[in-house]
Amino acid sequence: MMDLQYAKKQFECYLNHYDRDDDKIRLKIVHTYGVVECSRQITQRMGLPEEDRQLAQLIGLLHDIGRFEQLKRYNSFEPNTMDHASFGVQILFEEGMIRQFVQDNTWDSIIRTAIAKHSDYKLEGIEDSRELMHARIIRDADKLDNCRVKLEDPIETMLGVSAEEVGKTKISPEVMEQVYRKESILSQTRKTKMDYWVSYLAYFFDINYEATFQIIREQHYVDRLINRIPYSNPETVAKMEEVRSIIHF
Repeated sequence: MMDLQYAKKQFECYLNHYDRDDDKIRLKIVHTYGVVECSRQITQRMGLPEEDRQLAQLIGLLHDIGRFEQLKRYNSFEPNTMDHASFGVQILFEEGMIRQFVQDNTWDSIIRTAIAKHSDYKLEGIEDSRELMHARIIRDADKLDNCRVKLEDPIETMLGVSAEEVGKTKISPEVMEQVYRKESILSQTRKTKMDYWVSYLAYFFDINYEATFQIIREQHYVDRLINRIPYSNPETVAKMEEVRSIIHF
C-alpha cells in the first residue's frame, strides 16, 4: 500500500520552491488538496477497494504538479504558455521525481496516464480498464473542485477583472454553439471574459461518474456558479438562462 501521508509531506517540500504568498500559487495549492478530497469522496461513493481510493488521492495530489512551474515562469494558467500536464509527466517520470512520492513502481503506468490525460479536451486512447477508470476519476475530481474554486476564489485572480466587468461582456456565438451541442469549450474559441465563465460551466458536459453528479446536485453547483456573476448585459442575461436550462440535470 502506498503511503499517502508521506507523499503529502514530500509535496509540501516541493512547494517550498514556490512563493506561497502569490495568489495564483495559493489557489493551486488549495485546489490540489481539494482534488485529493474530491477523489476520496468519489471513490468512496463508488465503493472502490482501499488501494484504488488511496491511488486516486495520490493522483489528485500530483495531477497539477506542473502548474507551479508554469505560474513561476509565466504567471499564467493559459495553455499556450505551457502544457502543465505534459510537464508534470516529464518531471515525475522522465526526471524520476515520482520516487520522492511513492517508492514502489507498481502504479506508475496508472499515475502517468491519469496525469497526462487529466486536462485533455476529450479522454481518448486508453485501453487498460484500470488506467481508464483512474483517468476518469481525476478528471471528475478536478472539475468538482474547480466548482469550489470558481465560487470561493476572487474573480480577479481567475480572470483578471472584477465579476462586474465579466457580466458586462457577451458570450461569443462559437461558444454558445458548443453549449447547444453539450460539448466542453475549446480554449481557442474563448474571446470574452463571459466565454471563460461559460467554459467553466461546460465542464459539466464531461463528467464520467454518477457519484460525481450526485455531489454536483447536492451542492447546487450549476445554479450557484451561474448566479455568482452579476450580469448587466441584457443579451448575456438571456443567454445564461439558456445555459442554465441546458446544463441542469
